[in-house]
Amino acid sequence: MVTEPHSHSLGRSMAASLVFVAMLLAALSLWTALPLTWLYIGSKVSKTQFPAEAPYAVVIVGLVISIVLVAWLISRLNRLYVEITGTNRLAPMRPAWMRSMRDTSAPVGTTTVVEAVLMGSVLLAALALSVWFFLLAGSPLPKQ
Repeated sequence: MVTEPHSHSLGRSMAASLVFVAMLLAALSLWTALPLTWLYIGSKVSKTQFPAEAPYAVVIVGLVISIVLVAWLISRLNRLYVEITGTNRLAPMRPAWMRSMRDTSAPVGTTTVVEAVLMGSVLLAALALSVWFFLLAGSPLPKQ
């Protein structure tokens, strides 16, 4: 894919940003919404508190199918991002004070959009887990 930045109109930039956010939300759902949804569905399939294999199978099969569908959706959104911007790479984010005055060569090893989306989703999920665990979950110890 093309690695040098292109000049875009405001509309194309906004569309690319919306596609990026949609990819980020879809990737974030891999760690949050999908597992919780399938655990909820599995709990509704079970008739007792000590279920047999059926609810577990529903959760595993449903989760695997959902992950494959979301991965397919992320790949389609990535193609749309490439159609909008002409590249699948993000612009290098190097501060100006770290650049050499003779630094005119093309950046090497820039991050792809999918890499940034998946890493961002992992970091957001870890942040959400930390906030829940330390601030919202409360203590498991009995109050005395």
